[in-house]
Amino acid sequence: MERLIEGFRRFRGSYYEQHRSRFERLAAGQRPRCAVVACCDSRVDTTLIFDAIPGEIFLIRNIANLIPPYRPDARQHSTSAAIEYAVRFLKVGQFVVLGHAGCGGIHALLNPPAHATDFVADWLEIAASSRERVLARGAGLPPAERQRACELEALEDSLKNVLTFPWVAERVEDGTLQVDALYVDLEQGATAALQPPQGRVRGGVSRRARLPSRRAP
Repeated sequence: MERLIEGFRRFRGSYYEQHRSRFERLAAGQRPRCAVVACCDSRVDTTLIFDAIPGEIFLIRNIANLIPPYRPDARQHSTSAAIEYAVRFLKVGQFVVLGHAGCGGIHALLNPPAHATDFVADWLEIAASSRERVLARGAGLPPAERQRACELEALEDSLKNVLTFPWVAERVEDGTLQVDALYVDLEQGATAALQPPQGRVRGGVSRRARLPSRRAP
């Protein structure tokens, strides 16, 4: 706690003072340009990666940056609720699903831990079909390649899933919302983009941009 409080003091005496007028404007309400669904991983600092300023990104984080399909019911849905708030109430113009290399959630999906979990395993089942496709076609892949393949498959599935939300699809169709996915490899300093095909909001995704290959030693 002392480390956090001391960090706030440094922030208050430097960055906050330099940008006080911005924070005063933000106190009156937020108008983010985009929403990003990112992983909870502490190494993925979304604002830093995109060189963004406070108030620019509405950030939604969960394990493995997964998006479930649209499924309204009486249960609690944190990620779906945040997506609805960003799209229907904040009216963001850009929506991004952000995947990353070396994702611990995807590693757990491929290599389930021996001990039981109360929530994690059930959450990761959102990407079960991604795992099965990778294992079916790449059982002999080295672990690092299998990991990357599953990260990309899960990212594509999340991109498809967000388009099952009717109010997302409607805004994509009328041109007021752009939906994309990005994959970053911080070790290599590389990124690749995935996009829904033009003119279709419920289909697959376009061919991936290529990242440098990353083979296991």
